[in-house]
Amino acid sequence: MMKKATVNKNMTYTIDLTKIDGDGAFPCPKCGVMISPEDETEEVYQIVETRVKNDELAELTLMCNKCGSKIKLVGFLSQPEN
Repeated sequence: MMKKATVNKNMTYTIDLTKIDGDGAFPCPKCGVMISPEDETEEVYQIVETRVKNDELAELTLMCNKCGSKIKLVGFLSQPEN
């Protein structure tokens, strides 16, 4: 008997940062582990790709180290300097 292939094994999730309250931390959409921008250890996630537009960060792709999901972060806002 043939096994069914898992089609969505490497699904990429998209998270709009403008929809997140607080410090920017969010749970992985697949496994629920908390991903925080304050964590710089790469124990929970790794930065896979960055996209820059007009010298500003436009998109960031992460990989969850727990489940392997790819998470695309969008909605980076340019903050005016005070």
